[in-house]
Amino acid sequence: MTNHTAASLHERPPVGAVGEPLPHESAELHVTGQALYTDDLTGRFKDVLHAWPLQAPHAHARVTRLNVAPALAVPGVVRVLTAGDVPGVNDAGVKHDEPLFPTEVMYHGHAVCWVLAETLEAARLGALAIEVEYEALPAIVTVQEAIAAQSFQGHSSTLRRGDVTLGFAEAAHLFEGEFEMGGQEHFYLETNAALAYVDEGGQVFVHSSTQHPTETQEIVAHVLGRASHEVTVQCLRMGGGFGGKEMQPHGYAAVAALGAVLTGRPVRLRLSRTQDITLTGKRHPFHARWKVGFDASGRLLALQATLTSDGGWSLDLSEPVMARALCHIDNAYHIPHVEVHGQIAKTNKTSQTAFRGFGGPQGMLVIEDILGRCAPLLGLEPHELRRRNFYQPGESTPYGQPVRHAERLHEVWDRLLQTSDFAARQAEVRAFNAAHPHVKRGLAITPVKFGISFNFTAYNQAGALVHVYKDGSVLINHGGTEMGQGLHTKMLQVAATALGVPLSCVRLAPTRTDKVPNTSATAASSGADLNGGAIKDACEQIKARLAAVAAGRFGVYVHPQDVRFEKGWVFPLGHPERGMSFAQLVHDAYHARTQLWAAGYYRTPGLHWDRERMQGEPFKYFAYGASVSEVEVDGFTGAYRLRRVDILHDVGDSLSPLIDLGQVEGGFVQGAGWLTLEDLRWDTSPGPQRGRLATQAASTYKLPSLSEMPEVFNVALLERATESGVVYGSKAVGEPPLMLAISVREALRQAAAAFGPEGRTTELPSPATPEAVFWALAAARQNAARTQVAGLT
Repeated sequence: MTNHTAASLHERPPVGAVGEPLPHESAELHVTGQALYTDDLTGRFKDVLHAWPLQAPHAHARVTRLNVAPALAVPGVVRVLTAGDVPGVNDAGVKHDEPLFPTEVMYHGHAVCWVLAETLEAARLGALAIEVEYEALPAIVTVQEAIAAQSFQGHSSTLRRGDVTLGFAEAAHLFEGEFEMGGQEHFYLETNAALAYVDEGGQVFVHSSTQHPTETQEIVAHVLGRASHEVTVQCLRMGGGFGGKEMQPHGYAAVAALGAVLTGRPVRLRLSRTQDITLTGKRHPFHARWKVGFDASGRLLALQATLTSDGGWSLDLSEPVMARALCHIDNAYHIPHVEVHGQIAKTNKTSQTAFRGFGGPQGMLVIEDILGRCAPLLGLEPHELRRRNFYQPGESTPYGQPVRHAERLHEVWDRLLQTSDFAARQAEVRAFNAAHPHVKRGLAITPVKFGISFNFTAYNQAGALVHVYKDGSVLINHGGTEMGQGLHTKMLQVAATALGVPLSCVRLAPTRTDKVPNTSATAASSGADLNGGAIKDACEQIKARLAAVAAGRFGVYVHPQDVRFEKGWVFPLGHPERGMSFAQLVHDAYHARTQLWAAGYYRTPGLHWDRERMQGEPFKYFAYGASVSEVEVDGFTGAYRLRRVDILHDVGDSLSPLIDLGQVEGGFVQGAGWLTLEDLRWDTSPGPQRGRLATQAASTYKLPSLSEMPEVFNVALLERATESGVVYGSKAVGEPPLMLAISVREALRQAAAAFGPEGRTTELPSPATPEAVFWALAAARQNAARTQVAGLT
């Protein structure tokens, strides 16, 4: 392993592929339908069996009788998998609280057993034929029910700084409130899928649509009662993940692998859309109860809050999600006195899981909602209240981490106010609202400060394998997975730049556990940082060996450190005319018996975290950004349109600008969906359908589409923003842009408030659907009517 210094890791050569605005490496395959996904590989195998689940019709029940014999009588059915078939551990979770074949149903749609058949239709009919009886049990469906019943799970956390009692005593203004935000369905285009078979050597091979191949490997191995080296997991690519394939795919891979081992035939498991929505976890809904104090000038003094997440029926990743929520409740604001408690509700719903932002959006939304509600009560413009509370250089977060480059937050904010023409548009909005009694506009700007790294320090490591062949071509393999986000594109650019060869010389192999072991999940926006560091390390090992060979060829006066690699040409510093091709050098190096492959490794330095005290430096750096959104709301229906969005985001020195712009745009739109459209509804009635998810398809669950895109969408990346200590000076981009969409919600609040008198708070649910916006503006109108009556009397 090369010992990177912070300087060497971020420095770029004068010529290289990084920074080039390249399309996604599989873009043509995506748009022509030639890109292969896990389920597409099924046709390569003979005698494939298809899996179908038997889903329970209760939110909470005990299985009292299970007779699978009728299913075996259905033509085409080969086997029904139950708990008795598991040779290892009957559990699909890392917390050992997720039975793969349960005897107690914990949510509506919970899979009790799986049918394997010659065709998918035969498997479906077999599942219908199974005789099963249940003893219904009381079910907890909402967060409020869980709080009332004290139904919690996992570790409760508290984030503290200072003394909130003292802060409240010093405050000139005190406010209290509650806030509840909904979850979000991942709705990746490719549903969960796995394809498993046993090879001629008894090795279990699983193709899985997974963000975490190593953990999928480990779960499959312990279900089968085997060691990890007997199981190989490969992820070719995913048709979207968004965090939903970080933990959730393991059980499906285990079912397929178990079926393959027991039958000796390949087993294909691909969920239908309805199955995927009803079986898999979502973004955690949150409930917040808070109290906040401001001084006379509007500066935050103290925040006391209790956050309760809806974890669903099992822990999954709920504990680290809550930890990140607590670590982001400050967002971009310095709060001297903080006391925030986090607890995880246990409900009879799907096990909520990772979703882009991983608790960060929920934490940020709490403080942004507080500021949006309190600004009019303090007599301040919302954007001014936010600016007054920004972190200043030298200040630290409530968990003790210095806010590095806090000045960038101010730079992004000030520059965006200018480029979006915020002040002039604010005047235009006021004029429009004064002239239109039944249609109002709102304009808002909000910031983002998002910490990059896994909260769990051990995950902040990565490996890579780089081969240089005798003809000068290069093959790279790394531990990250591709889900459409462009990670592989960036890794190709990193390798080409590090070796000084054209991009056309480099090919990338699919992610698999027998090539790079013990990988971390491709999550926490860390994929490029970690795997890029590992690839660069491997390439530099090889290049150092090649440089020594080249120096010998160039003459006694050339030191290996003075050998340059550019565009496939290798030459002494200052003398390109004396050079040779990279392929020729590799040829010579091989005959000089030089190792032409390397295993690279990278671990993020400087991280430490005390989970019990909620103190330390869990993040390598912070990504900054800001967005301005303008909306127009119809006063009769609450319907709205997004007129314009302006974004300025900090991605450091971009590895791949087109990829990063796409991530910013996509993240923003997905965030706007969570905050304004996507409304998960569970049946909370006491009837037989209690706990059933009512929004099971795109017909009932509204997703952002072209009609929800802003009419004007200006996105820019912050320039001259090198981040030292990170591969080629870049910054992560996967998650932070999602939170930029908070400006849309705040603009809707401004528009709804414009229907009423100034100086009143406007409460807005989340998601702020047209219905929710209508009731918010109706409340504002009632306030206006009361004010008018009071004026007359």
